[in-house]
Amino acid sequence: MSDDILKRNFFELFDLPVSYDVDLNRIQQHYMQLQKQVHPDRFANASDQEKRISMQQTSWINEALTTLKDPVLRATYLLKLKGLDINLENETTMDAAFLMQQLEMRERLENIAKQDDPLAELDAMAEVIKSSTNEMMQGFALSYEQDRQDDAREWIRKLQFMQKAKKEIDTRIADIEDELMS
Repeated sequence: MSDDILKRNFFELFDLPVSYDVDLNRIQQHYMQLQKQVHPDRFANASDQEKRISMQQTSWINEALTTLKDPVLRATYLLKLKGLDINLENETTMDAAFLMQQLEMRERLENIAKQDDPLAELDAMAEVIKSSTNEMMQGFALSYEQDRQDDAREWIRKLQFMQKAKKEIDTRIADIEDELMS
């Protein structure tokens, strides 16, 4: 493999069309093929320059994998390819109804221990999050395809909330399961 890996965008690198909808299994398979070609272990006896290039390529491939597998990072990357940078730390949705739903969910999470069956409640919340996330991913994909960048940015902002909520729910589930095992 040559230096050109570092010149390819993440979709080119994984031989994918530039699209929000990606085949995660194909990405994983292509990742393994790429790593076999450039992994630093293959260059243990090579020159320092070849070792450095191998490390850079491996890092680029790892970054591409992380980006393409993550719905928010993938969406952000797609907009970046169109010349639109989005800073997720400084942007939030202004959709008042959506923000109210998020506040209500946070309150439910704070009081989850008071429920008769907190794990069942968390599982139900996780299903709602999963469904909402899928709808938002479809909304982003459509906005992106129709070149409605402001709408696409809004979907990313909302997806970011969903990701945080999912992580929080997963953490609560793990905490409760740990308590039950003790």
